[in-house]
Amino acid sequence: MKGPLARALAMALVMPLAITACSTKGGAEANTSSADGLQTGVGVTDKQITLGVMADQSGPFKSLSTAITYGNELWAKDLNAAGGVCGRQVKLEIVDHGYKADTAKTLYPQLEPKVLGFVQLTGSPIMAALGKNIQADKVTTTPASWSSELLNNPYVMIVGTTYDVEMIDGLSYLHEQGLLADGDAVGHIYVDGEYGANGLRGSKYYAEQHKLKLTDVKITSTDTDLTNVVTGLKGKGVKAILLTTTPKQTGSAAAANKALGLNVPVLVNNPGFDPVLHKSPAANALNKLYVVASTVPYSAGIPKAREIAQKYQAAGYKEAPNAGVPYGYAVGEVWGTVLRKACDNKDLTRDGIHKAMQETTSADTGDLVAALDFTKAGAPPTRQVYVAQPDASAAGGTKYVQPLFEADQAKTYKAPHEQ
Repeated sequence: MKGPLARALAMALVMPLAITACSTKGGAEANTSSADGLQTGVGVTDKQITLGVMADQSGPFKSLSTAITYGNELWAKDLNAAGGVCGRQVKLEIVDHGYKADTAKTLYPQLEPKVLGFVQLTGSPIMAALGKNIQADKVTTTPASWSSELLNNPYVMIVGTTYDVEMIDGLSYLHEQGLLADGDAVGHIYVDGEYGANGLRGSKYYAEQHKLKLTDVKITSTDTDLTNVVTGLKGKGVKAILLTTTPKQTGSAAAANKALGLNVPVLVNNPGFDPVLHKSPAANALNKLYVVASTVPYSAGIPKAREIAQKYQAAGYKEAPNAGVPYGYAVGEVWGTVLRKACDNKDLTRDGIHKAMQETTSADTGDLVAALDFTKAGAPPTRQVYVAQPDASAAGGTKYVQPLFEADQAKTYKAPHEQ
């Protein structure tokens, strides 16, 4: 680990732990007019725009979140080299919450008064703990969490589609490939909490449309051996296993699928796969695994993905890359679009960023992520996904087997807060 990220993590370790999360301003922001005629507020000076990153650098999703953070850094570096936004350089303030809500609640009031918005906030439990603060402080936030339940908060800017839609699209793919048929039995293993429940919401919707016999099994985030669960699903005669789980749990389910001779396709939401599984006991059991996400695999052959891969290698990061790198860069590109729109509106305040986000109907990410539309309140900004499979020989550990697509059922599905 190097540079700003390492310094920020060290800073996080020495921060006092006595502070509790609270709304620092009750939604009020002291705005001023800058020398160039812009309205500015929290996190903005005449020379700098500061954005926050609350990452999981030491918890169950550390590989994905670290990669997203590096993608964020690569974007900021490129943006600043090109002159920044509105005559200002972008700075990232980065802290590690370790996927612990209590830690995040301690760090938030120390970081929030410094930033215009959050370019990354990882984890459903963290969003649940801080959602009210984010809304009260009117701070536009991109979560590295893709639950459609988050879309009841007007300051949440999800880049990509949501877990429920991922599952609908993924099931449609299995169906079209002849790996699943109407009336089949399927099993959905999901981790307790908003992440798991949102993935299950999607599989239930698809099951209703296609008369699938769905067995759902709730597990805790600390469960590591899913052999008994998969054994139970085998007894149900399932033709596919669906996972909204941590990467280690995904590995356990995949290994059991093979060891028990079940050998059915396994469909997993995007945070549930980590390339480190290629070096785990599950390594020889990943051939039946399908990963659904709105962002390209690291190894994708599209020009922008190749460009980002080259930048990652040149930066000298020690960690093996994964799909989080192009995703983190894509999030930055979306933020760049919003910042430029706010600049055109002469309003670099939190209210100005929120307004600019709501006016954003597209953002050019070079197809790193599906086209996005933030103008429809409560609705996922896209319903398109890639389907990828693990590939140990590919940089980043996956290759995509299906370009961006949107299932018919994804088009008709209504998210919980969609208006």
